[in-house]
Amino acid sequence: MTDKLHIRPIARTDYEQWLPLWDGYNAFYGRSGETALDPAITAMTWSRFFDAYEPVHALVAESEGRLIGLTHYLFHRSTTMIQPNCYLQDLFTNAEARGKGVGRALIEGVYEAARAVGAPRVYWMTHETNETAMTLYDKVAEKSGFLVYRKAV
Repeated sequence: MTDKLHIRPIARTDYEQWLPLWDGYNAFYGRSGETALDPAITAMTWSRFFDAYEPVHALVAESEGRLIGLTHYLFHRSTTMIQPNCYLQDLFTNAEARGKGVGRALIEGVYEAARAVGAPRVYWMTHETNETAMTLYDKVAEKSGFLVYRKAV
């Protein structure tokens, strides 16, 4: 599949194919049905990709004219370095694309985007139960050892 795979920035015309991938990503993390994201969040997320003042970006994986994966990432400041950090926030491929190098290609696309703006680090989180993804992540990055704490305020 990777010989027919193209990783590229998202385009406004991708919405109809992006949305099912976005919905699949959210369903994977339990955000569906009663706990689904408010449609306003999806609309704002989509609009941020095309707003030059926003640090949020998206890449898609396309094969034979069909979107089969997505990744969303953002750049932010840090108190420990001058250059921006790159946070890979979302990564998802459709079921048929899994295990075929699409996730790795999307991560590599984010690495390339980070290098292009001088960001020396890309990092992300995953749920501790996402063992399939961690098999890939262990090959393309290193675990930092940090745990995430959070509290709604």
